[in-house]
Amino acid sequence: MANDPVNYWSKALGFFRPIDRAAIVEMVDFYLAQGTPSATIQIAPELFPPDWDLLCAEFGLTAGSSWVKLSGSSDVAGEYPHGLRVEAVGPEDLDEWADTVFRGFGMPPEHLASLAAESARRGFIQPFGVWADQSLIAGASLAIVGGVGALLGAATLPEHRGRGAQRALIAIRAEAARRAGIDRLIAETGRPAPGGTNQSLDNLLRAGLSPLYDRVNWIWNNPQV
Repeated sequence: MANDPVNYWSKALGFFRPIDRAAIVEMVDFYLAQGTPSATIQIAPELFPPDWDLLCAEFGLTAGSSWVKLSGSSDVAGEYPHGLRVEAVGPEDLDEWADTVFRGFGMPPEHLASLAAESARRGFIQPFGVWADQSLIAGASLAIVGGVGALLGAATLPEHRGRGAQRALIAIRAEAARRAGIDRLIAETGRPAPGGTNQSLDNLLRAGLSPLYDRVNWIWNNPQV
């Protein structure tokens, strides 16, 4: 995403080939051709090649933040707070849902929300929301790929945090996965700084998911921009 307003969305991940110099060259050449100012390369620890340090030096890759990858059974305990309505999002509410999710993440929805809304319309993800009275206050999605349910993009508007919306979104997505015959969930969220906390990580652990590994976000910066 060459004009990413939050410097987040240009990423290479989900590799189905060996990570070697040729793979890094292909990625870097693509980003250079697109004029992307920076990008993130996300690699699970067991996939690093033995010459990774040399590749980082050659292509200017630097270690950024770390994310925790988690996995667990879809048979998790549900937590639905009193006074909040939690359900799947219908077509008529997709634009509001996407707007809520991106505002919850602190990202400008006018540039980005249509990405999530269109993914839901095309069936790539299943959207879920939380309402307080008639106001949509939180949203998240579920993607089912290869027999695994991925818990994606849970965010709550700042003024409504601390009410249990994210725990409810974990529960309803786990229920949807079970109905689809899925018994394994995966999720990922940021590793907090030493001494810090990440409520999303705490909620996932509380639901019964377990950490698999920490994954470093490797940052590439375009030397031509």
